[in-house]
Amino acid sequence: MNGGYDDGYRECACFWGTDPGSLVRRLPEFISDFRDLRVLDAGCGEGKNAAFLAQRGARVDAFDVSQLAIENGRRQWPELQSINWRVADARNEELPAAHYDLVIAYGFTHCLADEPEVARLVHRLQAAAKPSGLHVLVAFNDRRQELEAHPGFHPTLLPHAGYLDLYSGWEVLTESDTHLTEIHPHNQIEHTHSMTRLIARKPQA
Repeated sequence: MNGGYDDGYRECACFWGTDPGSLVRRLPEFISDFRDLRVLDAGCGEGKNAAFLAQRGARVDAFDVSQLAIENGRRQWPELQSINWRVADARNEELPAAHYDLVIAYGFTHCLADEPEVARLVHRLQAAAKPSGLHVLVAFNDRRQELEAHPGFHPTLLPHAGYLDLYSGWEVLTESDTHLTEIHPHNQIEHTHSMTRLIARKPQA
């Protein structure tokens, strides 16, 4: 479930760095004021997105299945008291209905077992958003994946259109299917992933 990232969390104090993801940086285009917004960062990793939002006044529930990731996040941002850090599995974590102004699923749905599990999880996260609330989703898709930097990891790869289908009936504010080329700090292997990125707004009713 954790995508094989624990080696990186163990070897690096902040494996993912401190800069938020590209779509999270775009959220001010759609949200004018983050103060007191309720945010769910599911599969938060070390919390770079949670920290960005908390620094702007949001109250963030941030959880990840990796104890090491949560420990790294707490050490990196000890001053951010508005982040509620938890070790939890998104597949069975109880989520309050229609509770969050913003729900983030950044780079973890491809860690699930199969396509039906991805769909179930996305639908649970959708139910946790308030009417007119926003979703941010980023995931590997099936177009191109170089996995040399992820030995033993077998991601679940939906087509880009499959992710868009999961948001049928929502207002998709932005979406893209592009490449990300990166180097993880613990193994220095350059690799490329095709990525689905979207921000969508839940309908009023």
